[in-house]
Amino acid sequence: MAQKKKKPLILCVTSGKGGVGKTSFTVNFAIALTRNDNRVLIVDGDMGLANVDVLLRLSVKQNIRDILESGADPRQALIFVRPDLAVLPGSSGVPEMVALGDNQQNRLAAFILEVAQDFDYVIIDTAAGIGSSVLWYNRFCDRNIFILSPDPTSMTDAYALIKLLSRDHGINRFNLVLNFVQGAREGEHTVETIKRVTQRFLKLELAHLGSIPEDKSVKRAVLDQVPFIEQTPGSKASRAIHDLAQRVDMLI
Repeated sequence: MAQKKKKPLILCVTSGKGGVGKTSFTVNFAIALTRNDNRVLIVDGDMGLANVDVLLRLSVKQNIRDILESGADPRQALIFVRPDLAVLPGSSGVPEMVALGDNQQNRLAAFILEVAQDFDYVIIDTAAGIGSSVLWYNRFCDRNIFILSPDPTSMTDAYALIKLLSRDHGINRFNLVLNFVQGAREGEHTVETIKRVTQRFLKLELAHLGSIPEDKSVKRAVLDQVPFIEQTPGSKASRAIHDLAQRVDMLI
């Protein structure tokens, strides 16, 4: 008897503020997952300022907006970067896409769930902040991954988003990945600070999946529009991403 295919896991990568490396993490984490014999779909969920295609130097013919408007098969918009890695591009420079109505959200959910059946993981790269699409994606996904940096404003904004999702939307599971860390001590201090605050004021326990060190190869790869996990596979950041992909089962 053929083994039944497991249900795809839908992950939402989000952050309280921009500039914390969320999209770079999404792309490189997706590639790391494919190296564990997984098929992965990246959904560019930044509905107004999509940029996954920029990081991967893709030529986009159809995007999420086109699919929503036409009702076409979402598979038509997929771009296969590798045989086991595909991208569903988002729209860019379209302000009205930032705040989708209930009908559009329902259609988008149906599209994602339909195409997800062909993959093991679906990773949604959301916009930064507390916009309505960010809140919706976090409710829609199976698990979330919060990207933050040691920058105090990053921690403050991450806490604000966690508070909103917990208080108004009943989400009580949050997985943290700390980016741009300069040493283990800085990483531990940052994680303990936000954990302590959320436990005290929100009564929430946060899971820390791991940290990604500050690495010059990351910025160079972004400028070259090449995933750093491929351009510099032996770099500190690349090794950290591989470690995170190995621990994906730890997501709460």
